[in-house]
Amino acid sequence: MYISAVLLGAIALLLDTASTHGFVKSVNVKGTSTKGSDPSWYYQPMNSRTQTAGWDSLNQDNGFVEPAAAGMNDVNCHKSATAGRLYANVNAGDSIEFEWNTWPDSHKGPIINYIAPCNGDCTTLTPGALRWSKISQSAIISPGTWVTDQLIKNNFKVSTVLPAKLTAGNYVIRHEIIALHSASNDNGAQLYMQCLNLKVGGSGSVTPTAGVAGTSLYKRNDAGILFNLYTNPTSYPYPGPALWTAAN
Repeated sequence: MYISAVLLGAIALLLDTASTHGFVKSVNVKGTSTKGSDPSWYYQPMNSRTQTAGWDSLNQDNGFVEPAAAGMNDVNCHKSATAGRLYANVNAGDSIEFEWNTWPDSHKGPIINYIAPCNGDCTTLTPGALRWSKISQSAIISPGTWVTDQLIKNNFKVSTVLPAKLTAGNYVIRHEIIALHSASNDNGAQLYMQCLNLKVGGSGSVTPTAGVAGTSLYKRNDAGILFNLYTNPTSYPYPGPALWTAAN
């Protein structure tokens, strides 16, 4: 029996209300784990909140930012985000492993990583001050298999490599999954981004000379944001700027 892509998208949207989305609970570098922001921070007493490298946000429903909000500051580090108080330590060229607490198998889509130099202390910045350079992206691994399927298979872990020639300093990394199960409908894609502070060491000498404001990364009708998951695609048009490779 033929089921239309529109109907599949509608079914996915209905099922989504029962799905458990996720958050980055930690980043792991060479055996050292640093906590990300757990949405439960919101319910902790102000004077005893857990301090992490992750940026806190109003994602207590494990929800998403919609494409209609692509021109708003929430698209940087999630809704009403505030800077993390700590840093994850990493050297240029190191592999960074992001560990999600969970992810639903219906939410297939790309995983994209950006960095923004803080030019000082990341913990004092607001989301609108960040300028992003895209350092990695992955989507369809093989026909019918997305990088999010690999994430689930690998116990909700996925890695990226920090550019080997990146100048030492403080950076924010923006780790994002774009869920496409309803993306064939306008404003149907779901943007799940998590930001974490990095203290980068090493002897690299290449710093991003320009970047893109979060509010200019995407538009709601970009290819890759408005996208039909249910046509057995063999390629995916990544939204956002081109990969920044100058420090590779």
